[in-house]
Amino acid sequence: MTAANDMPDSDQSSHHQQRLSQLIFPLLALLALGGCAGHDVKTGVGGPKPSETATETPTDLTLPSAPASTPNTLETGDGLIWARLRRGFQLRDLKHPRIEHAIRRLQRSPNAFRALMARSEPYIHYILGKIETAGLPTELALLPAVESGFRAHVYSPDGAAGLWQFMPATGRMLGLKQDWWFDKRRTVRPSTEAAAIYLERLNQRFEGDWLHTLAAYNAGAGSVSRAIRRAEKRGEDTDFWSLDLPGETDRYVPRLLALATIVADPKAYDLELPEIADKPYFAAAATGGQIDLNVAAELADMQVEELLALNAGHKRWASRPGGSYELLLPVDRVERFERAVATLPPDQRLRWQRYRIKPGDSLNRIARRHGVSAEAIRRSNGLKDSRIRAGTDLLIPSSDSVRFAGSSSNQQALQRLHYRVRKGDSLYTIARRFQVSVPDLKRWNRVGRYIRPGEKLTVFIDPDA
Repeated sequence: MTAANDMPDSDQSSHHQQRLSQLIFPLLALLALGGCAGHDVKTGVGGPKPSETATETPTDLTLPSAPASTPNTLETGDGLIWARLRRGFQLRDLKHPRIEHAIRRLQRSPNAFRALMARSEPYIHYILGKIETAGLPTELALLPAVESGFRAHVYSPDGAAGLWQFMPATGRMLGLKQDWWFDKRRTVRPSTEAAAIYLERLNQRFEGDWLHTLAAYNAGAGSVSRAIRRAEKRGEDTDFWSLDLPGETDRYVPRLLALATIVADPKAYDLELPEIADKPYFAAAATGGQIDLNVAAELADMQVEELLALNAGHKRWASRPGGSYELLLPVDRVERFERAVATLPPDQRLRWQRYRIKPGDSLNRIARRHGVSAEAIRRSNGLKDSRIRAGTDLLIPSSDSVRFAGSSSNQQALQRLHYRVRKGDSLYTIARRFQVSVPDLKRWNRVGRYIRPGEKLTVFIDPDA
């Protein structure tokens, strides 16, 4: 995708620098990374921007050729996603003090590092496949760790969204539409495809230099091009490490390279990767029409929070009336869901209705008319108070038990991970590690008081905890 004119960097780069303090640093206990991409033309954290004019002076820095193969140093590498991820690494020979500093920060919080990588489980297989298909370095499959902490539902304070944190205009430019019902930036499939396209085009612009490409993904292609021109005028080196770039970009690129370095050989850094199988986590299931997401979760016999984590693009508690009529579900839930939804009576598909506010309406009057509480309507629509505006729409739940998904941030999307019990573990210590309750651990795994080393437990975690 190209654009004739260069647009300002400020929208995207300021977005990422603000998010550094507002979103990432408070999560350093989780990530020890932080930072989101800023791009010209509103390229959100992973957000893209149209190319600038082709007359810009390109960089002449090239990366060293990657070895043909990398030894698998992870004991349980066979059959795990990490072994396949390492095989496509192309930036493995890079060394710099900034990378070493980022590695040390990750080493200081080994549990947080493992939790971060565990959150990739629903998405990493799909993301890696798209990166491989595009012929890109597989290190790029780790970018969502830096961008969003592998949280598909998250919005930044200034509007970037999804795993790749696209800003609104950037998303629209790449075909990621956003409306009252749905935000494609928060979907794993379209957003990953858009990110791969954008990264490939940026790399073409910077003539194969992946460090310049990553810097442009964060700060904007125009910012990197201007930094290169300034360095050339001063007769200085134009490699990434020598450029005068925003401080956030100076840290952003080393964070990704630090993650890749650790994934290449976690034992060398006394860190541990979670066991994530190299197989699809989700598949598309046909819904046969619009459906309440609570109903869908019940039909699939799964937590509604987990369903939301895989379908974070939905901004309301039901799918769009006009399609597409499918949901992403764990592969072992698809057949059960499709069998159940095929026999679902039409009047049980939705638990709410849409209401257009009329002049003179009040929240209490609307609630009385529909036989529900004003509080239920307020929660279902993410209203901070009882103020409403004529001409806008409200979701009217059929009962006060309908839970609120949120129109701007889905705080209830949980992600499932698998934990292998170690010697000395107890339900209490595991619950404390993942900030969940012991009763929930028992319910999710149908276990009693005792657990055994080697046993695998399912844990649903709040990505924002």
